[in-house]
Amino acid sequence: MSKEKNVIEFYVLCNKLKNVIRTGWNDWNVKRERIESVAEHIYSVQMLALAMHSEFNYDIDLKKTITMIAVHELEEILIGDLTCFQITKEEKAKMGHEAVEKVLKNLANKDEIKNLILEFDERKTNESIFAYYCDKLECDLQCKIYDEENCVDVTNQPNNNAMKDKDVINLLSSGKSWSEMWLTFGQERYNYDENFKSVSDYAINNKITNK
Repeated sequence: MSKEKNVIEFYVLCNKLKNVIRTGWNDWNVKRERIESVAEHIYSVQMLALAMHSEFNYDIDLKKTITMIAVHELEEILIGDLTCFQITKEEKAKMGHEAVEKVLKNLANKDEIKNLILEFDERKTNESIFAYYCDKLECDLQCKIYDEENCVDVTNQPNNNAMKDKDVINLLSSGKSWSEMWLTFGQERYNYDENFKSVSDYAINNKITNK
């Protein structure tokens, strides 16, 4: 197979992520003309990483981190966007790694990319922990944007498995809005460092969108 064909085939595969809508937004019945795709999520995570690195001066290899974020959802080309309310972490990891092998099979540097994905999943290096925090916080910030646009009605959530989660139930019953619930949920579940928590707190306490 030619190098040119390898480039085009990988590009076309990755292009599919523009049309994979983030499952959580469908599960929460987000009412909006256009809902975020996986590709848009990846872009936003990268932009959040640039901003967090700029303002808090993290000691990381930024180029490596941005590349890691760029490839961390490649599995979703083949398996789709599966949430923690649909499948266990172990099951998703197995399916995901098998999918990545297929997506990368013809690239010369496939092992380098696979190792970045494995590093992201293991979350043992400074770069992978930072990238993971960005990935999780970005989702909660997008919730805040949709909430400020009045896209979600938490009182009308038929067939939403997330509404059965005890932590979600407790946070919503405490009077928190949909986005406040998710931002708080993120702080409690993902063990953010003080910088990510402070940004999350800011989003809870302030309007973040401009009309």
